[in-house]
Amino acid sequence: MSGAIAFSTPKADILARRSEIISDLQAILPKDALIHEGRELVPFETDGFIAYTRLPLAVCLPETTQQVAKVLSYCHENGIPVVPRGAGTSLSGGAIGQEDAIILGLSRMNRILDIDLPNRAATVQAGVTNIAISEAVKPEGFFYAPDPSSQLACTIGGNIGMNSGGAHCLKYGVTTNNLLGVKMVLIDGTVIDLGGKALDSAGYDLMALVCGSEGQLGIITEATVRLLASPEGARPVLFGFPTSEQAGACVTDIIASGIIPVAIEFMDKPAIEICEAFAKAGYPLDAGALLIIEVEGSEDEMEAMLAEIVAIAERHGVMAIRRSQSATEAALIWKGRKSAFGATGRIADYICMDGTVPLSQLSYVLQKTSEITDRYGLRVANVFHAGDGNMHPLILYNINDPEDAARAEEAGAEILKLCVDAGGCLTGEHGVGIEKRDLMRHQYSDADLRQQMAVRAAFDPDWMLNPSKVFPLEGRDD
Repeated sequence: MSGAIAFSTPKADILARRSEIISDLQAILPKDALIHEGRELVPFETDGFIAYTRLPLAVCLPETTQQVAKVLSYCHENGIPVVPRGAGTSLSGGAIGQEDAIILGLSRMNRILDIDLPNRAATVQAGVTNIAISEAVKPEGFFYAPDPSSQLACTIGGNIGMNSGGAHCLKYGVTTNNLLGVKMVLIDGTVIDLGGKALDSAGYDLMALVCGSEGQLGIITEATVRLLASPEGARPVLFGFPTSEQAGACVTDIIASGIIPVAIEFMDKPAIEICEAFAKAGYPLDAGALLIIEVEGSEDEMEAMLAEIVAIAERHGVMAIRRSQSATEAALIWKGRKSAFGATGRIADYICMDGTVPLSQLSYVLQKTSEITDRYGLRVANVFHAGDGNMHPLILYNINDPEDAARAEEAGAEILKLCVDAGGCLTGEHGVGIEKRDLMRHQYSDADLRQQMAVRAAFDPDWMLNPSKVFPLEGRDD
C-alpha cells in the first residue's frame, strides 16, 4: 500500500458491449434484481475502504444459488469479471468493483435455512448477518462465536471470504474454526458442496482453501456453521494502565501464564477518548491505555481467573480496575469497543490497519507505530484484539487532501512492514484486498506467490473472480 493503488485496465470490448450485457443479464435475473443506472450504482462504488472508488458495469442481486450459477456461467462465457459483495463492510477494498466488472451482491440471500441443535449446526444463506445467527439460537442457549465489530451489518459470506474474527476469537477462534461446510458456485456456474455438519469430512481439506480466499475461488451462497453452548456467565473488566507499554506487557504475561480469557481488547489514550465521547461507557480518561478483559464460566471460575489476572495487572502498574456489575454495564463496556471504528469516523477519515504480531512484540510495535505516524505528521488511535496480537491502528487523515491521504497510505505501509518484520503477518482478519496487495512481496518470496497464484488459477484460470485483489498485478499472467 504505497501511493495510488492501481486496478486492472478496463477491457474496451466489454465496455463496448455494455448495453448487450445488461440486456442479457435482465433476461437471467428477476425484474428488480439488476442495477445499471449511473446514480443507482453509486452506493456500490466502494466498500469500507473508502479511499478508493470505482463504478461497476452493473450490480446483480440474485436470490437463489441457481441464479448465481446462471450469472457466473454467462460471465464466464462472455469474459466478464465478477466481484462478489456482501454488506460492503470490507476494510481492505475487497468488494470494490471495476468499470468492466459486474458486482454480484448476495444481500437478498438472507434466510436461515436450518437450525440443527442436536448437531450444533446452522445452515444459512451467505447474505445472513453475523449477529442474526446468534439471535436466532439465543433462546435455546446457543451462539455463533466469531463476532467482528461490524457484526450488526457484515454477512457470513463476507466473513468467510476474509476469515473474519472478532473480540472473542481468542478463546473460540476465527471463522475457519467455526465453519463446517459451504455451498459454492465456481466461475463456470458449477455448484459444489464442501464439508457438512460433521466436524471432519473425507478427502482434501478444501474448506481451508476457501475460507479466507476473498471471493477468488468461487462464490459462496450457503454456509453451515458451528453453534456453541452459551456460557453460564460472562464478565468484562476494565483495566487502566499509565502507558501502552505496560498494558502490552500485561497481555503478554496473561497469555504466558496459561490463562485464556474469552477476550482481551486494547485501546490507547486517543482511542479511549474517542470511544468514551461516543459511548459514555465510563472508560478512565486519565489512563494511557485500557484493556477490556472478559472471562466466562461459573461465578467461582470467573472469580478465580480474575484473581490471577488482577495479580498480573498489578505487577504491571495497573491504575484502575472496574468490574461490570450487571448485564447493562457489561453491554455498555462492549458498546465503546464495538463502536470504535464508527466513533472514530465521527471525527476524521481513517485507514484501519490489520497487521498481526507475536504477543512478545506488542509493546515494541506499538512504540514504533507511534514513531512512524509522528514522522508523517499524522495522528493514530490504537484499538485491537490484543489476545491474539491482531493490531488495528487507525491512521487519521483528511480524505479530501491528496497529500495527506498519500502520507496516510505510506505510513500504513510502513506499519504493516513493521508487523511482518516483527515476526507477524500483513492481515489478521480484514483480508488483503487492494489495500495490502502490493505489500505481499514483503511477506512472500516470488516462489511463494507463484504457488499461491497457481492454486487460485486452478479454480479460475482466466482470473475473472474478484480481479485486481490479493496478488500484485506485476508478474501475473492475466
